[in-house]
Amino acid sequence: MTTASEPRTVEIGPQRLQGLMGLPENPKGLVIFAHGSGSGRLSPRNNYVAAALRKAGLATLLLDLLTPAEERDRRNVFDIPLLAGRLLLATDWAAARADTCRLSVGYFGASTGGGAALVAAAEPGARVAAVVSRGGRPDLAGPALAHVRAPVLLIVGGLDGPVIGMNRDALAQLRTEKELVIVPGAGHLFEEPGTLDQVVDHAIRWFLAHLLPLSEN
Repeated sequence: MTTASEPRTVEIGPQRLQGLMGLPENPKGLVIFAHGSGSGRLSPRNNYVAAALRKAGLATLLLDLLTPAEERDRRNVFDIPLLAGRLLLATDWAAARADTCRLSVGYFGASTGGGAALVAAAEPGARVAAVVSRGGRPDLAGPALAHVRAPVLLIVGGLDGPVIGMNRDALAQLRTEKELVIVPGAGHLFEEPGTLDQVVDHAIRWFLAHLLPLSEN
């Protein structure tokens, strides 16, 4: 039976970005989290999702995409190309590690992190096999949406009116396998009882379907 180990602290890149890596036994893939504005590796909601993914047999990396000094400049929090670059840095970091180099990679983006995940996935040669966006802002990816090749799942709360429209518009621009799930009764943060569990179920379904062993890709 697969067991999920406690996440351990890691540092990534010359910026020494702080992350939490969780590796279950015989992981089926690696999911790297792209947090929303003002959030990071300690996000309660993303840690809840990450714990469930590990129970399903997926490794997780929750990463602060900015250093504490960078976070003090609010412009950086909404600098989608910068955040996407940090995601790609983390992907390269994982590809160079003995314990994760053979794992197919997925991105889980929340809020503005959804836009960053899609921009990273649109890069030529991007080593990402699937993207899930929770309450995301895929519209922030702009023209990059048309260049994403990884399958994309967009999850939006049914009460998150403006963001539903943004996700529907983004869905129309994506030219890859794609799906939009609207969770009834959920707001932007999925704080309502049971709504985050629905996000978990859909994310697990998507990642297990698309994060195949690299030898099978």
